[in-house]
Amino acid sequence: MPDFTYEQAALDAGHDTIIGVDEVGRGPLAGPVTAAAVILDPANIPEGLDDSKKLSAKRRDVLSAQIHASARVSIAHVDVQQIDQMNILQAAHLAMVQAVAGLGATGFVLVDGNLLPKGLDLPAQAVIKGDSKSLSIAAASIVAKAARDAIMADLADQFPGYGWEKNAGYPSAAHKAALLRLGVTPHHRRSFKPIHNILYQEKLITS
Repeated sequence: MPDFTYEQAALDAGHDTIIGVDEVGRGPLAGPVTAAAVILDPANIPEGLDDSKKLSAKRRDVLSAQIHASARVSIAHVDVQQIDQMNILQAAHLAMVQAVAGLGATGFVLVDGNLLPKGLDLPAQAVIKGDSKSLSIAAASIVAKAARDAIMADLADQFPGYGWEKNAGYPSAAHKAALLRLGVTPHHRRSFKPIHNILYQEKLITS
């Protein structure tokens, strides 16, 4: 379970504000990539924070609401057009930088992963599997996942049949079958190989 070890080390080093940041949505074929930045109140940390992937959707939503109520939170989304213009790693890092900037705070940033995003103008540490080690990063992972899942559920109402309310745009069997049956939507990532291949085949058929 994540704990406050990384945060305490940064506090002991003289940093008075600790920001946890994480992103979600690198792997899906559709939808934005989303990042969240969170400054926890050490005296009021919700119980049960963990890597968002280890939690049920219902539990994530409950914890996300508790985090919003007790901590400073910023969320940023990078849309499919930007993802296709750059690449998914750069888009994920951009979302992280924007989420941190949205807090309007200075401090020490704990970033999930093994790379620090370019453009992050604050002292920072990358923490591999940070969402299972740091409470601040775990909180950010929960908030980001809950926010992105809500977007995909809304998009599922507009584009029924792809199962986005369940698969959140990830390449599940149902999603891939729907792509062949229904085609590519404006919310699909055209730079991703499965989508690119479908569009290429359609071009060959119509040319």
